[in-house]
Amino acid sequence: MVGDLIAGRYELRELAGSGGMSSVYRAYDRLLERSVAIKVLHEQYSKDAEYVERFRREAQAIARLSHPNIVTVIDRGEHEQCQYIVFEHVPGENLKEAVQRLGPLPVGRALALAHQAASGLAFAHQHGVVHRDVKPHNVMIDAEGTAKVTDFGIARSLEREDGITQTGAVLGTSDYLAPEQAAGHRVDASSDQYSLGALLYELLTGDVPYPAPNVVTAAMRHMNDPVPSVRVARPELSPRVDALVRRAMAKRPEDRYSTTDALVEALQACILEERQKGATDGGQTETFQRPRASPARRRPGRRGPGARWLVAAIGLLLVAAAVSIGVLSTRDGNGLPLVGNDENANAAPVRMRALSDYDPPAGGGDGTEHPEAVPRATDGDRSTYWTTESYGDFGSKDGVGLVLATARPVAL
Repeated sequence: MVGDLIAGRYELRELAGSGGMSSVYRAYDRLLERSVAIKVLHEQYSKDAEYVERFRREAQAIARLSHPNIVTVIDRGEHEQCQYIVFEHVPGENLKEAVQRLGPLPVGRALALAHQAASGLAFAHQHGVVHRDVKPHNVMIDAEGTAKVTDFGIARSLEREDGITQTGAVLGTSDYLAPEQAAGHRVDASSDQYSLGALLYELLTGDVPYPAPNVVTAAMRHMNDPVPSVRVARPELSPRVDALVRRAMAKRPEDRYSTTDALVEALQACILEERQKGATDGGQTETFQRPRASPARRRPGRRGPGARWLVAAIGLLLVAAAVSIGVLSTRDGNGLPLVGNDENANAAPVRMRALSDYDPPAGGGDGTEHPEAVPRATDGDRSTYWTTESYGDFGSKDGVGLVLATARPVAL
C-alpha cells in the first residue's frame, strides 16, 4: 500500500496503475535518493508457483536488455511474501494516453515513436526475448520525447521451452494480438512485429485497427479480417507507410518482415520520405538514426532535438553530395574504376552508416531496392553487401542507390 517501505529501502508514494497480475507504484529509493517504479505481484498470485516464475522471468529477461528504448530493471526481490521488480522511473505518459489526449499524431512523430519502439524490440529479439504484449500502454514517452518499451510481464525466451505460457495459452491484449497469438499458437519475434504494426496504425489514425465490443470478436477479426488501410483514415499518408503497416500486420508470419531489424530499416525509409516531402512536425524526435545501446547522459548545453535534427539533415546532404560526386569521378567512360591520386592518403577515414535504400518513383523506380540488405553495406563485414537489382546499363535509372549518413557534419 502507499506509504509502505519495501525491503527497508523503497518507499511507495503513489499507485500509478493496476492490472490483472500486478500493480505499479511510483516510489522513492532512500538508499540512492532517486525516484523509481516498482511492480508488485498481487498477493493471490504470489502463492502460485507459475505466476511467481513468470514474474521472475520478466525480471531476468529485461535485466539483460540494456537499450535506450527499453525501461531498465534496477532490482528484484520478495517482501513479506510479495514479489516485486524495481524499474527506472520514466516520468511522462504512455502512447495510449498520448493518443487519447491528442488524437492521431503527426506522421513524422508517429513514425519516430514506432521506430524507437521497434529499435528496442529488435534489440530484445536479438537477445532471444519476445515481448508478447506490445501495445501503446506499454510504451512510455520520457521527458525528452523518447519512447521506451516496458512491461515484459509475459515475455518468453526464444531459447526456452519449459511449459510456461507456451502453446495453447492466449496472452496479450486483444486489440493488438497477432492472429497466431489469438489462436493460441506459438509466438515469436514476428508476433511482436504484428502488434507493433497495430500500434502504429493507432498512432496514425487514432483508433485500433479492429474495433470490437469484446475480446472474442477482436481476436476473430485479427485472424480473419483483411488488414485495413491507414490511407482510408488519412489519405495524405504515403503508399510506402501504408505498405509498411500492411506488411507488419500480415496474417501469416512468413509474410511479415524477415527480422525486426528489417522493420526498423523500413521505418527509417518512411521517415526519410516524410522529411523529403516536408511533412514532419517541426523536428520533434522523428529521428531515423538508431540509438546507441549505451548512450551518454545528457550534458548541460547539449543540443536540443531541433538542433540535432538540423545537424543530421546537413550531414546527410553533405554525404549525399559527396557520394554522388565520388561515384561519377571514380569511373571512366566504360564504368571501370579509376586509380585515384594519394594526396589525401593520410586523411582520417569518415564513418558512414547506410540508412535506407533509395529508388524514387520519379526516377523510374518502384520505391524499393532490397531494403532488407541495407545494413550489410556498412556493417564492417567485407563478406556481406547490399546489391541493386539487375540493369542492362548503368545509366538506365536516375537516383537508385543508398542513403548514407555521418554522425555529424564533416568535410570529405
